[in-house]
Amino acid sequence: MIEALLGRFDVSPPVAKAARAAAARVARIERPDLERVKASVLRAFFDEGLSESDLRESYGYGYDDPARDRYESLLCRIFGAERALARLSLVSGTHAIVTALEACLPRGGRLVAATGSPYDTLRNAIADASYSLVERGIQYDEVSSSADAEIDPAAVAEASAGADVVFVQRSRGYAARRALSAEECGAIARAVKSVAPQATIVVDNCYSELVEDREPTHYGVDLVAGSLLKNLGGGLAPGGAYVAGRAEIVARVAARHYAPGLDANVGPTLGFGRALAQGLFAAPHAVAESLAGLDFFAALFEDLGYRADPAPGGPRYDIVQAIGLVSADKVAAFARGLQRAMPLNARFRPEPGPVPGYRDPVVMSSGAFVSGSTLELSCDAPMRPPFVAYVQGGMTREHAMLGALLAAEETGPS
Repeated sequence: MIEALLGRFDVSPPVAKAARAAAARVARIERPDLERVKASVLRAFFDEGLSESDLRESYGYGYDDPARDRYESLLCRIFGAERALARLSLVSGTHAIVTALEACLPRGGRLVAATGSPYDTLRNAIADASYSLVERGIQYDEVSSSADAEIDPAAVAEASAGADVVFVQRSRGYAARRALSAEECGAIARAVKSVAPQATIVVDNCYSELVEDREPTHYGVDLVAGSLLKNLGGGLAPGGAYVAGRAEIVARVAARHYAPGLDANVGPTLGFGRALAQGLFAAPHAVAESLAGLDFFAALFEDLGYRADPAPGGPRYDIVQAIGLVSADKVAAFARGLQRAMPLNARFRPEPGPVPGYRDPVVMSSGAFVSGSTLELSCDAPMRPPFVAYVQGGMTREHAMLGALLAAEETGPS
């Protein structure tokens, strides 16, 4: 594939040489976990037994929406969860997470972020924005976390004594730390429960679904939440977000999202049930393609002298690749190059600017067919030291490889 791309696109000799070397490196990488993921999702569909009539449209209140009910049942099978709530009216992962936190926190309750400061938009909603949880009386603490430090479940447990909710961010967000495995999320949950059995463990699972063959809910986490525009959407979901886990907690989230007494009996799929189900069916393959493309990104930019985290072939627990670019000019160049590979808006020129919920200007590259679908290739980069670009997704490895080539061509060697 690399020769086909180099034959069709103008790439300088130094980048072409590095690309050939990177392609040879990643060709040897194997990720057997992903084959088990594919088998698990196939088994979920086999056991669910969907029929054509299950995908019929519903509108209005959405009473008796079979597409919604069967889709949520599929998620329960995949997550090993008692119950799931997946709705178009949950517009983002942040929306789903904050709804879950509000549902689980009593008045004046205490929330602990176990993995350091959350990503910008979520921390904004918790502590910094008008009408935030803190402004409304919630006590909020963060367990300090440095870039190189491993998460210490014992330290988290000590900090969580008396907490009502403990929040775990599984993916790296915009931080120089690695993503967590599902098992590590479970270890945090067990440690917290040993000193605070009343605490609800909520994991932000965005970018991490279907990367491993087991999810945090398989390891004792009470609730996971995320966006359907990322891994689970398979590039086909038109919007929405989900929570999955213990039935009693999901019921509380439904009551908070809709109204007490309505439970989850409302909320139409508006004719998108087919896209949701088909996207979920395609998602394991798309996630596997994304990880292969990100390995190429890592190998190429390492060969050009930049720091890549994770390293090519290293453990991956999300569909995010961090590329250390050293300067603001390099970050902007990277974003411009990547934009040239997009199927939409390829002739746009990304420029840093303010983004709601973020403390610093952000430069983004995106040309998704579904706005915000970061399983499709994209990157975000806050314009602040240490100047790291966070590449997400890539539904085919070929597209990710092209994005890496054009970003490298624009950025140049370190």
